[in-house]
Amino acid sequence: MNIREFDYDLPPGLIAQYPLDKRDHARLMVLNRKDETIEHRLFFNIIDYVTPGDVLVLNDTKVIPARLLGKKTTGGRIEVFLLKPEKNGTVDESTWHCLINCSKKPKPNSKISFGNSLAAEILEEEEEGFKVRFDYEGTFEEVLDQTGITPLPPYIKRNNGSLHHETGDRERYQTIFAQERGAVAAPTAGLHFTSELLDNLKAKGVKVVSLTLHVGWGTFQPVRVEQIEAHTMHSEYYTVHPPAAYTINEARKNNARVISVGTTATRTLEHTASGHEFIAPGSGYTNLFIYPGYHFKATDCLITNFHLPRSTLLMLVSAFAGKEFIMKAYHEARERGYRFYSYGDAMLII
Repeated sequence: MNIREFDYDLPPGLIAQYPLDKRDHARLMVLNRKDETIEHRLFFNIIDYVTPGDVLVLNDTKVIPARLLGKKTTGGRIEVFLLKPEKNGTVDESTWHCLINCSKKPKPNSKISFGNSLAAEILEEEEEGFKVRFDYEGTFEEVLDQTGITPLPPYIKRNNGSLHHETGDRERYQTIFAQERGAVAAPTAGLHFTSELLDNLKAKGVKVVSLTLHVGWGTFQPVRVEQIEAHTMHSEYYTVHPPAAYTINEARKNNARVISVGTTATRTLEHTASGHEFIAPGSGYTNLFIYPGYHFKATDCLITNFHLPRSTLLMLVSAFAGKEFIMKAYHEARERGYRFYSYGDAMLII
């Protein structure tokens, strides 16, 4: 398929720059795949579309403050963006794969200072970015909390670059159920949930389980090939614990619905599903690329946000709902002034 099939125009004013005051008051577009109808609700109305026995699958990854602003020994400014630790899924690790932004490409053995508690040395240049070793006192998690900045997507603009002016992003660019540190981008479909809404869903008989996929920076990268089949996804680390796999598999056996919260949870479900549509617990890396023509094995409904043109996320939802139907829905969302992308409104595909 050609990349141009997943392009669309979006007025810049529809790109949400800040979250709403109330998480679950975002608008909700409901897409019914069976009869191709579209409804317009608010996110807390999602309870009207669930039934007892449904399983809601959350991604409990937690965004780390992955942006670090420092200085080279020459005094020049340098920004280091943490991509992933050298060891699998371990945040408290001294060696990381990073992106680096500065006026002149740094050389191996270059030193960086981020203040009194953190320093770094560039070990080597890699195919994408650099390998960097950090020197600090205490734990790296603690140092990051003190020194790092929330890694907002590039389309969210802030007029500052300091830790002291994060305007609430550290709290709001995080789901309320975030537990496992390691993501550099939020699973944004989950940003709409509140504790009260989750409690109401459980009271209605919905089972809520969590898995983990540490969302990487590649989620924002556009597809740069003409034919999308030639695109290669970045690998991301996931974990599915046995109790969650058991609950999901029991739902499959009983013909109950599995409702995936976000494209990241969907990719994890699909990666771990065997040929007979059951989930295998475990940990590892996935680079599963889902685009139209893919046969979904373990996902019955999908909660998601509105995604960038030419993105793998748009291709996934197009695979789930049908490309023409999704493009029709996106056109209607633009006409009705929906808010797009990470801090924007939501979609439920049933």
